[in-house]
Amino acid sequence: QVQLVESGGGLVQAGGSLRLSCAASGRTFSSFAMGWFPQAPGHAREFVAAISYRGGSRIYSESVKGRFSISRDNAKNTVYLQMGSLKAEDTAVYYCARGTLVVPTMAENEYDYWGQGTQVTVSS
Repeated sequence: QVQLVESGGGLVQAGGSLRLSCAASGRTFSSFAMGWFPQAPGHAREFVAAISYRGGSRIYSESVKGRFSISRDNAKNTVYLQMGSLKAEDTAVYYCARGTLVVPTMAENEYDYWGQGTQVTVSS
């Protein structure tokens, strides 16, 4: 069983930065891509960033490209989301997820394990 635990969320002013972390249990972390999916109130969960199993390939949604950066440390079983130039519309619960593939994908159905989420609130 894989467990994912997000941390690093909080309240930040517009234009500020936050770094989210997602710590994974188990020995298979380095074998799969990882992704981040925020869910804003009243909205469906959406894709923002994903990274391949060794970190060599990354993809982003257009809404965060140039502002967010995803990375991973396989020695620590942890994936990160560095968020910058934050906007009020970035406010959401951010979930990390483990992919079923080694390559990053935007497709939510290609992720099989999910964390409990961490709240990010951006005040304008």
